[in-house]
Amino acid sequence: MGPLPKRKLSRSRTRRRRAHDALVLKHLVVCESCGEYHISHQVCPKCGSYRGETIIEIEED
Repeated sequence: MGPLPKRKLSRSRTRRRRAHDALVLKHLVVCESCGEYHISHQVCPKCGSYRGETIIEIEED
């Protein structure tokens, strides 16, 4: 058996430790081709371009 805590951790101590665990929004940039926002270093889901070059063809429904 490993070591166990002698006392229960208080709520404030636990919450202080978890203060940095919140989810953060991905870094968004404006697409050069269509002007929509997309995650940086990713292909634009709206037009399928990356750095002004068409990478994937997006079908319009």
